[in-house]
Order: sequence, then C-alpha cells, then structure tokens
Amino acid sequence: MRPVYLDANATTRLDPLALEAMLPFLKGEFGNPSSLHGHGQPAKAVLGRARAAVAALIGAEESEIVFTSGGTEANNAAILSALATQEGRDEIVTSAVEHPAVLALCAHLAQSRGIKVHVIPVDGCGRLDMEAYRAALGPKTALASIMWANNETGTLFPVEELADLAHEAGALFHTDAVQAAGRVPVRLSAVAADFLSLSAHKFHGPKGVGALFVRKGTAFSPLIRGGKQERGRRAGTENVAGIAGLGAAASLAAWHLLTDSDRIAGLRDRLEAGIAELFPHATVLGDTSNRLPNTASIAFDKVDGEGLLVLLAQMGVAVSGGSACASGMMEPSHVLKAMKLKTDLLFGAVRFSLSRDNDAEDIERALAALPAAMDKLCGPTPFRRAVEEAAAALHPAPRASLRKVA
Repeated sequence: MRPVYLDANATTRLDPLALEAMLPFLKGEFGNPSSLHGHGQPAKAVLGRARAAVAALIGAEESEIVFTSGGTEANNAAILSALATQEGRDEIVTSAVEHPAVLALCAHLAQSRGIKVHVIPVDGCGRLDMEAYRAALGPKTALASIMWANNETGTLFPVEELADLAHEAGALFHTDAVQAAGRVPVRLSAVAADFLSLSAHKFHGPKGVGALFVRKGTAFSPLIRGGKQERGRRAGTENVAGIAGLGAAASLAAWHLLTDSDRIAGLRDRLEAGIAELFPHATVLGDTSNRLPNTASIAFDKVDGEGLLVLLAQMGVAVSGGSACASGMMEPSHVLKAMKLKTDLLFGAVRFSLSRDNDAEDIERALAALPAAMDKLCGPTPFRRAVEEAAAALHPAPRASLRKVA
C-alpha cells in the first residue's frame, strides 16, 4: 500500500505539471533571462508567465512580485527593508507564534542592533491579543510582521485589521503567508499589506524558490545587492527552472482553491471526529472556527508525541509533532508554549496537515494505525513511567484509558 502522507505543512509533493514546466530549463533551454540574444528569450518569457501566475494567486500586480529563494529570504528581505527605509523608526511588532524565519531574525536584530521587538502574546487557541497589538504600535514602529496562518495550528490571523492598525501608526505591515497561499483565498486588494511572503513547495511547487510581494510605491532596500535583476530588488541570475515550477504551481493552486478546499476540510473533519471517538481525552488545538482547511493539530493527554510519530512512521503514516529535539532533550514548540498548554498536552501534540493529494482512504488508514501505535507506545517507556509516577503522586485514583472501551 502507498504511504499516507499527512505532513503538507512541512512540504508537498511536486506536481507533475510543475515538473513538466521546469524540465525544458533543466535540459535544452539554458539561456540567461538577462541576455538579449535568442537563447535568453525563452527564460525571460517564462519569468514573465510565472510572475503573472503568482500575482494572480494573491491578487497583486505583476510588477509587485520579486522572486526569492523561498519564504525565509522573503521574510528577511521585508523586515530588513522596513528598518532601512523607515527613518526614525527602530521598533518591530510581531507575534509569539511566528515562524523562526521571523522570530530568529528579530532576536538577532534586538541583540546586534538594539532594535526593540514587541512580541505579542496569543491566547489558548493561538489567537493574537489584539489589545496588546494596538498598544505596541507607535511612532517608533517601523514594521508589524504577523503571519496570515500559523504553521502548527492552522489558526488564521485578522490580517486585514492588523494591516490597517499598523498603517494608522505610520508603520509598514508584512505578513508571512507561506502556509496560507494556495490554501485559502489571499486577496491583497482587500488586505493592505506592504509585504507578503510565500514559498512554492507549500503548494506543490519546487523547493528553493518563493516570492516576496512589495506593494507598488513602498520604499524597498534590497537584501541581496549586485546586478539589476528583479528591477534591482534582488540581485543574482534567477533560478529559471524553479521559477517556472513556481508559476505552474501557482496556477494549479488557484484552480484547486475553487475545487478542493471544501473536500480537504471534510477530510480533516472526518479525521478529527475519528480521533475523538478513539481517544476521548485528545484535544484539538488552535482556533477551530477560523483556521486553514487542511490542518488538524491534536494533543494527546499524557502521551509521548515523539514516540507516537516514530511508530506511525513505521506503519506508513507520515505526520509531524509539536516538539523538537534540542541538545538531546525534547523541547515543546514555541507555538504550543505561547498558547500556555498544560504540560500533559505539550509533549503529546501531533500535527496532521493534508493536501489535495489526500483522499478518504488515507484518513481511514491513519485512524486504523493510531490505536495500534498507541498500544505499543503505552508500554513501560521511561517517559510513560515518569508521567504515571507523577500522576500517581498527584491523583491516586486510577486514570481512564486513552482509548474508548468498545
């Protein structure tokens, strides 16, 4: 049987049509798009088509699209440009649940350049504290950078309101839309963002290529300097094959938004309903009324989430977790810690993220694998023993089974 892949927020399969668009530029079409002779013309033409496709996906103009190496570069370029062009402003407002591509840069800027960073908290559902956001904006704010959708919980942020509030304070607004683009409608005619980041491999394009939207009229200081490529906004010969794949993937994503979003949300809901039946103590994380259609973040009470991931992988089900190994010790993700989850849930979080490749059979196979994995996991592992000893000390009464008894 084919493996069940439920980790689309990490990456997606390259669509065969995107690969087909790339192949000519990996084989015979080798020209430089900046060249005036015939060899450069096919490359220049595909850059134009890709730029139009990305612009159409997010409701932008073609001239507002700058090709990058991915979401991380786009995020860095937007933040550093805002600081360079907003004279007299040296503060950044961001959230506690941003991707490390934003938070790590902000921490570096605070340490190396004395930039003041306001990190806005979230509630237990991962929703931004709007009052704290309003209070943080001021005459020294250069940029507010808040993601469109969270990569772990799928929670969507009110980016339209956030952008307007930033502008009222005279600041620029950037949104990391890496998880949103191609999964929910992104319309920059309605959201007055000055910058927006996206990455091809999140919507069935190739890795190593993305784009930064820079709204027309917004002052921009390039991150990478050199030649005049990308209208002087990003130097270096363009990754023509990758951009060809990005353009094809963007066109496909725009079409699938109209046809697959409800189906994918239905599969996610079936998965969550099945897990609730099997494991009554499991908790769905995030804002379940306002999230990506493809994301289900589930915390299993008093369960070793890392062990569960490994066992599911052995059974052919690929998912990801809310913890990462650091210095040999498990550390809960910054997103879950920001949501102030209780300790019993922090280490048991598992993220299931779907794509248009998934079907009902995938969901049923995942639901069939979970009880078997949990049975193996609940043996006398060191983690399990520690949890049971702590629980026995606090609550002498026997705990309920993780699985519903038939």
